[in-house]
Amino acid sequence: MTETETQALLAAYDDQMRGAPPTPPAGVTYEKDGPLLRIVGQFRGFVSGPRDLGIRGPELDKLIGRQRDFFAARGEGMEWKTRAHDEPADLIDRLRAAGFVPEDQETVLIGRPEEMAVREPVLPDGVTVRRVVDDADMHRIAAMESAVWGQDWSWLADDLTGRVASAPDEIAIYVAEAGGEVVSAAWLVFRPGTEFASLWGGSTVTEWRGKGIYRALVATRAALATARGVPYLHVDASDDSAPILCRLGFRAVTTTTPYVWSPDRPDQTDQPDQPDQPDQETVRPK
Repeated sequence: MTETETQALLAAYDDQMRGAPPTPPAGVTYEKDGPLLRIVGQFRGFVSGPRDLGIRGPELDKLIGRQRDFFAARGEGMEWKTRAHDEPADLIDRLRAAGFVPEDQETVLIGRPEEMAVREPVLPDGVTVRRVVDDADMHRIAAMESAVWGQDWSWLADDLTGRVASAPDEIAIYVAEAGGEVVSAAWLVFRPGTEFASLWGGSTVTEWRGKGIYRALVATRAALATARGVPYLHVDASDDSAPILCRLGFRAVTTTTPYVWSPDRPDQTDQPDQPDQPDQETVRPK
């Protein structure tokens, strides 16, 4: 792919993927504060903006402080989603000065689903993939994610259940099972009014990694996107999954880093490291 083609993909991403996400589940609201989109009611607050926020210096500091204080008043942490090509260039410095700390950087990848859908999913013996909608399966997914990450991801069950209930045509959730246990899970989120659908999830339990399950889940979701006539797939990919996805035909267009503030750690300069990334694109359900 040429540099011109990559820049065209990045421009499409900036134009179409930085506004309001799909239909929110019950209890989640979208708000605007100046150039920012603010999402309230998830497991933590979320803020994102256009490529250029259009403000500088003290005005930008006020905008940052307003988001932090808004979620602090709710007793909640928050994430400010940044991209490597964002303006102004000192945004990250100003976020750090306001007490935000970075989580792991991810690579923004874009690909054509028909290129991935031509690959027939190949699963190891004893593993099956199926699409799920029931609450019980969402709790099984959350339990698997909790085991993979070594953290409490129970909130994910309610999040996925709420998304299916609010807009069942905008999300497709798959589990890979072996011996009756969920060993991997992933979902495809459609973005009505755009040329994109997004891949989320993708975590796999340790003993089943490297056996083709992740690639099979990508192919399964790509086939659905192709059937729905979606031109592009988008992924915020971890360092583990980015090489796999690039081999499947995805192209890197930029990177993204979450900057996080938490009310129980107002001085976050000594925040502990995040757990090791599993073989996944990401779990954040935005």
